Amino acid sequence: MIEKLDINGFNTVQFQEWNRSKFIAPYLFCACLKPDDQANGSESSAGTRKDTSVQKEFFLIFFCIPVSPGSSRLIWSFPRNYGRWIYKYVPRWIFDIKQNLIIDSDLYLLHIEEHKIMDVGPANWQKACFVPTKSDALVIGFRKWLNKYAGGQVDWRGKYSGVLPPTPPREQLMDRYWSHVVNCTSCNAAYKGFNVLEVVLRVVSVASIAIAATAKQGAISAAARTTMVLMAVLFYASSRWLASFIYRNFHYHDYDHAFR
Repeated sequence: MIEKLDINGFNTVQFQEWNRSKFIAPYLFCACLKPDDQANGSESSAGTRKDTSVQKEFFLIFFCIPVSPGSSRLIWSFPRNYGRWIYKYVPRWIFDIKQNLIIDSDLYLLHIEEHKIMDVGPANWQKACFVPTKSDALVIGFRKWLNKYAGGQVDWRGKYSGVLPPTPPREQLMDRYWSHVVNCTSCNAAYKGFNVLEVVLRVVSVASIAIAATAKQGAISAAARTTMVLMAVLFYASSRWLASFIYRNFHYHDYDHAFR
């Protein structure tokens, strides 16, 4: 449910599983989730009960900053006050890969919808969008705010005409490398490390085959020769799988549900 919509943004309460959410104009959105399970209180040494329970909270924070027609810079963070130990042992790029899957899965749909809204005009956005459910409250609230306080679209101050550019190839639209990897220290380090490993696997594979093929008869046993060939095949297969993993997670991961 939308409440308190004004020039500074709007608030919502009980949006799906989120306890509360807030849009702070012009480009900040944050939401808070409070899981049901809480830490239990503990007994003090004096025998009196000391309530040390802490309400668990998980936040979703998005900065979505328009930079040109059809393009925005997205900065996100998911802070929480529990389970933070996992960040000490799991590298950040693993979380980024999972989060990019969520973002990429909707990116093409949002791109197409933006063009449809421009075709009918920002003031008539309802003709391009079907928003009948409670989960659409944020979309409705944002569009109401945008129409009421921003004229229905971004004011580019004469820098741009506001006309959307034509739809680029999907590989360019959903590119991950230039949009995220080069700007993320964790993903960039993982990308470089995986590329080095992929080259090493290929070199070892070729070297193993070369040694097995050029070794003189009797220099190595038949079992050793067979083992080297099998290892070469394994290393080569691993390098090809790793190359595919690098491309899908650090360059481009296609989705086809937007066409259905």
